[in-house]
Amino acid sequence: MTDLIADIGATNARFALVGSGLGNVGPEAIRVLSVQSYRGLEDAMSGYLEAINVSPDAIERAAICIAGPVLGDMIVMTNHPWSFSQRDIRDQFGLNDLTVINDFTAMALSLPRLKKADRRQIGSGEAAEHAHKAVLGPGTGLGVSGLIHHNRNRWLPLSGEGGHVTLAGMTEREAEVINNQRRHTGHVCGEDFLCGRGLVTLYQAISRTDGKTVTGKLIPADVTNRALEGSDPVAVETVEMFCAFLGNVAGNLALTIGATGGVYIAGGIIPRLGEAFDRSAFRDRFENKGRFTDYLKPIPTYLVTHEFPAFLGLIAALSATDN
Repeated sequence: MTDLIADIGATNARFALVGSGLGNVGPEAIRVLSVQSYRGLEDAMSGYLEAINVSPDAIERAAICIAGPVLGDMIVMTNHPWSFSQRDIRDQFGLNDLTVINDFTAMALSLPRLKKADRRQIGSGEAAEHAHKAVLGPGTGLGVSGLIHHNRNRWLPLSGEGGHVTLAGMTEREAEVINNQRRHTGHVCGEDFLCGRGLVTLYQAISRTDGKTVTGKLIPADVTNRALEGSDPVAVETVEMFCAFLGNVAGNLALTIGATGGVYIAGGIIPRLGEAFDRSAFRDRFENKGRFTDYLKPIPTYLVTHEFPAFLGLIAALSATDN
């Protein structure tokens, strides 16, 4: 049996094959495609199979995770114009089974399969055994999920849109910046600041708060590069506040689901910050929850370093359909 797995984000579509038809559990034949180069998921899947010289007839099942909610047959992505019918995908490729889940549901399912080499601990703490875990990740958007431990080795992933909950600050300065942004957008959620474009939005909000005008086009890499170089005080404050806000959100998530098994940070932004993230206010903000500080201090926080963690979650999702 050969199965196809795919992690469809707003920027890249990652594909691989797994299964006994390959003589192992994979993933193999990994390819990363730009979503801008394809009209839709069907086109990208066909392009992938053609690139690796595999006939669609050889694929029995597929498991796909997407950046957006999965609420029915019709899937509409959150930060990209792709949409598709699960029924149409199943019929077009002759699949015996198709599993579609949220991308951070896949991330949550990957957590028990991560090895020590696939993560780096930030700060102190030790994970409780057989305990709930949480994951969040700033990338193109802000993904949030959790993994609920249930009955020995069984895990139940959560599927939601926690990146869109209202963002709160802990200092007067943060409140000023959030209020400034609220005057422009009406509502400020975590994803407004805690993602790639959010870095630029936060930079602009800080500038406006101080009565400064941002000239020229700014991209996320400009903000992080200037901050790491120390060449732009606004960029430095932007990255510092970004990490502090992320710590706030991570601590809230840990409290909400009781994630004593650890909180994991995924996504493409934090690894680029390197040791600057370790020195940031992230861990302090994670722990700083008043009367529940002592509850959070033992909970470890990890940076996911595995190159394709969602694939591990998709393999877990396929395994669940075998049972």
